[in-house]
Amino acid sequence: MIKQVPVGVSARHIHLSEEHVHILFGQGYSLTEMKALSQPGQFAANETVAVVGPKGTFAKVRILGPVRKSTQLEVSRTDAFALGVKPPVRESGQIAGSAGITLQGPAGEVTIEEGVIIAARHIHFHTSDAEAFGITDKQKLRVRVGGERGVVFEHVVARVSEDFALDMHIDTDEANAAGVNNGDLAEIVE
Repeated sequence: MIKQVPVGVSARHIHLSEEHVHILFGQGYSLTEMKALSQPGQFAANETVAVVGPKGTFAKVRILGPVRKSTQLEVSRTDAFALGVKPPVRESGQIAGSAGITLQGPAGEVTIEEGVIIAARHIHFHTSDAEAFGITDKQKLRVRVGGERGVVFEHVVARVSEDFALDMHIDTDEANAAGVNNGDLAEIVE
């Protein structure tokens, strides 16, 4: 059985806590949806923030909603160099001991002590897809992507949930290196 999954290229983005939304955009502010994302209930917000590092700034970093328990900025290694920070490669939500950064919004500014990561490449599996593929949650996979410069990615984390839709997430550095675009198919080779 060929185990194919669609690829989603993840550009730099930020997830905000409700507290930080209120600091950056004003008390009582709620994010507004620009477009739905591949994962159910997730969306790209109309709102952006400036991200200020020791070495550089990105003026308009897209916020992804809905709000989360903790603020988390996801960047590529190239972005990290430009900002002057050294984030670890981590699964989403694992921000303890990660890099910090300053965020600027129209109503205020906040400096987070931790929360900047390079997201570990991963595949979201709906439980039915995981069962069909014989994949378990947190399993590490090898995944081949095509394109002119096809590669095999190692250490791709399987994330399994009833709330997920089948989709592989890699960052822009990885996609550019492999010549891969949104919607291309990848093959799990285990």
